[in-house]
Parts: sequence; C-alpha cells; structure tokens
Amino acid sequence: MKRVITIGGLHGTGKSSVADSIAQKFGLRRISAGIIFRQLAEERGLTLEEFSRIAEGDLEIDKLIDNTQKTAAQEGNAVIDGQLAAWMAGEHADLSILLTAPVEVRIKRIAERDGTDFEFARKETIAREGSEKARYFEYYKVDISDLSIYDLILNTGKYDLEGVTEIVTTAIETFFANK
Repeated sequence: MKRVITIGGLHGTGKSSVADSIAQKFGLRRISAGIIFRQLAEERGLTLEEFSRIAEGDLEIDKLIDNTQKTAAQEGNAVIDGQLAAWMAGEHADLSILLTAPVEVRIKRIAERDGTDFEFARKETIAREGSEKARYFEYYKVDISDLSIYDLILNTGKYDLEGVTEIVTTAIETFFANK
C-alpha cells in the first residue's frame, strides 16, 4: 500500500516538526514545501518576505514546489507538508491533516525558530501569508480558508510536539487499520 499523508497549516503551526516525526515513525519520505521555499530564498540571498514578493510575480516558483508535491503523492509512501499539500496530492492523499494554532503562538514559534524578534516575525509572517493566500487563489482557485478538504483538524496550541504527534499517529494508525 502506497501511503500518502498530507499535513497542512499556516506558518508556525508545527507542520515541519510533526511531518518529521510522522515520516520517521511510519518509514515514509518527507516532502516539505516550506523547506523547498526557504532553500530557494536562501540560494538567492533573500529573506522569506522578499522572496514571497518575487514569488507573487513568478508562477514558476510555485509550480516548482507544487510539482514536487504532486510527484511525491503519485509515487506514494510520503508525508507531504505545506499549505497546499492536500490540494496538490489530490486523490493520491489517503489522509489529509490540518494543523492550526492561535496567531500569537504561531508568531512566537516562528521568532524562536528563525532567531528573530517577535515583531519582525509578526510583520514578515502576516505579509507572507497575505501574499500566499492571494497567490493560491489566483493560480489555483484554492481558498485556503476552506477546510472541507481535511480529514482531521488539530489545534497544536493545545499540546506540545509529543502530544500532537501522539494524536496524529493514533489517527493514522486507526485509519490504515480499517483499510
């Protein structure tokens, strides 16, 4: 069985951390839209906010990331994390999970992860998310606030990483036990 699990959510919800844990626990490949995006920004010597602005006018950047996710979903045996992961995986996704968290929690996590101050992280994240939401709708007619594509929605602000991973693991095990 070719398992495909998608993990979506806004920045700072824990997508990468949870995807790492789940990929390791189930022996799956991990494909991360965020890692690809950050690598592309770094290669160009740009901040995420600067690179997001460039991506607004360059469809090829999003297509590169999205095609990587689509291919991984077709090949199977993968955990794919990114805001559009569920949409990009399409019918290949076995289980689509959305992680949420209050904005203050997300910004604090981002500031800690990136080694920046809270206000800088807030400004950059809000600009980036606004840019992305507009791009996703323009390019794909995807409204990321439409949660109907998800099988499980979990507020990661309520649990630590271990707790979130335990809940997600139980959901995955339960789902595949019944297949």
